[in-house]
Amino acid sequence: MTTFNEYPFLTELGIKAENNEGVFNGKWGGSGDIIKCLNPTNNKVIATVRGATPEEYEPCIQAMLAAKVKWSLTPAPRRGEIVRLIGMALREKIEPLSKLISLEMGKIYIEAKGEVQEFIDVCDYAAGLSRSINGQVMPSERPNHILMETWNPIGLVGIITAFNFPCAVLGWNAAISMICGNVQLWKGASTTSLITLAVSKIIEKVLVENDVDPAVCCVLIGPGRTVGEQMIQDKRFGLISFTGSTEVGRRISSIVHGYFGKTILELGGNNAIIVAEDADIELALRAVLFASVGTTGQRCTTCRRLFVHESLYDTVLERLTKAYKTIKIGNPLEEGVLVGPLHTQSAVREFTEGLEEIKKQGGKVVIGGNKLDISGGNFVEPTVVAIEHDAPIVKTELFVPILYIMKFKNLDDAFAWNNEVPQGLSSSLFTNNQKNIFKWLGPTGSDCGIVNVNVATNGAEIGGAFGGEKETGGGRECGSSAWQGYSRRSTNTINFGNTMPLSQGINFN
Repeated sequence: MTTFNEYPFLTELGIKAENNEGVFNGKWGGSGDIIKCLNPTNNKVIATVRGATPEEYEPCIQAMLAAKVKWSLTPAPRRGEIVRLIGMALREKIEPLSKLISLEMGKIYIEAKGEVQEFIDVCDYAAGLSRSINGQVMPSERPNHILMETWNPIGLVGIITAFNFPCAVLGWNAAISMICGNVQLWKGASTTSLITLAVSKIIEKVLVENDVDPAVCCVLIGPGRTVGEQMIQDKRFGLISFTGSTEVGRRISSIVHGYFGKTILELGGNNAIIVAEDADIELALRAVLFASVGTTGQRCTTCRRLFVHESLYDTVLERLTKAYKTIKIGNPLEEGVLVGPLHTQSAVREFTEGLEEIKKQGGKVVIGGNKLDISGGNFVEPTVVAIEHDAPIVKTELFVPILYIMKFKNLDDAFAWNNEVPQGLSSSLFTNNQKNIFKWLGPTGSDCGIVNVNVATNGAEIGGAFGGEKETGGGRECGSSAWQGYSRRSTNTINFGNTMPLSQGINFN
């Protein structure tokens, strides 16, 4: 039995109660295992999806190959217009799609709506970018020569996304990849299969209505050990973009780079906020609260570590504790709720087992620390822990709402502690001192890919390149020059004269 009938908005998204097809290669199909799509608020089945078999992989690739040339030869502004229309179609479905994200992923409705809006914004951004993709023209040292560069499509792009942003991360990748002229295969997380289906159906409708081969955007729903493994082993992909754990990303990197393929890896984060002696405490507290408990601590940019100057430590801890006590926990679709459930029961175990290890390493729970019995769902209390910065557990990312708070005396020490973990995604410094700001942004400051001042570690805008360093993977998605990762660069020398001079002054007569 499913609870499908309790959620009438599902039919608006083309979802059925049972046996939704989980393979799209221009046509819908799927003859693999039945996937039960659970509601983390109560762990009841929402609907079921029939996933892909290993045999259904190759027809997807063949459909993509058949669509590749025509799409790559479509003028980039026309590709941008198609992506813009996808954004418009998402706007029309923003209400039901946001509700589905809350229902199946577990984040609160306003955050889910923000996620869909992010995909829409990326589509608008990509549409404009499609008219401004450009290479350089450089001076040539030879007479009657031009030296320039051109950018062409990679071809086949594999996009593997995680459960925590089951809609937006596809947008970061697919919208940019499409305007670059690529065809893509999307494998979303199995635990958010309904969201994958709903988004794919929206994209399919736009492609078909505009006479674009819908195999430009193919979909396979299934476990990583089968579908994902086939993708990363397939040398026909010019690029594999993966969002997920460092452990899995390390393996993908070794396989894909083993055959000299390209990757974009967006992996673990162990993000820190530093509150300097001169910080605006009001500003810092608001940022820390959202950064640490938003999405129930399941953002890659969630604040995991909070370093507070010793002169402010007691005040910050007291006020943060009071703020945590006011957080409403419950059904993410209910108004006023700020923290929904963790996505899976295994995440609840990560929370409880992580706290046991924290206590063994000298950590003290300041507030929270409990599993909650609410409607049979995956609920826990957002937790603050006082601990030493060099405790081994602090260097490990727990993907749950546990915030470590630590005091420092010297700001240089806080900078060093920020950098001492193996991950390097996001970081933020709260200060009003210009010297602190520019040191933080410079060579001896934060070693992360996202380095903020007086804003939270999470909530990145789409205009900047998103990604991090070290074990975060080094990949960049979405804005700035991230589009170059989805393209193939060629350096071109053109001789428009009647002689053949050689560079570096070589005479070979």
